[in-house]
Amino acid sequence: MTERKPPGVSFESWVDKQIREAAERGEFKDLPGLGRPLPSALSGDAYDEMWWIKGKMHREGLGFLPPTLALRKEAEEALAKAHRAPSESAVRRIVGRINEKIAVAIRRPPPGPLLGLEPYDTEAVVEEWRRGRA
Repeated sequence: MTERKPPGVSFESWVDKQIREAAERGEFKDLPGLGRPLPSALSGDAYDEMWWIKGKMHREGLGFLPPTLALRKEAEEALAKAHRAPSESAVRRIVGRINEKIAVAIRRPPPGPLLGLEPYDTEAVVEEWRRGRA
């Protein structure tokens, strides 16, 4: 819309005229997002001050967990990785690394919910790994 509102014409009728003329020219056809719902920030849901950050993180494939929950998730993933490890030494290395992180978090609890983790028993994990290989 490059033209200016003429004096004496109400703003609403001027805008309506601009929209009608653009629709007649076909400028609204094939717009991206056609037929999709508006994002929640625009749809009237409760206002969230962080909507744009959350949207950016979603588009970038990022996430945020409190440190204790992130460590819990990392511990679960490490245990699964240890069960898939190619060798006993790899299992011990994986479990050792996550146990170090858990020990640090126990000594100095990070902010967030309670950790609820204890270091893994390396020998028990190795034994499970052996049973899975047999």
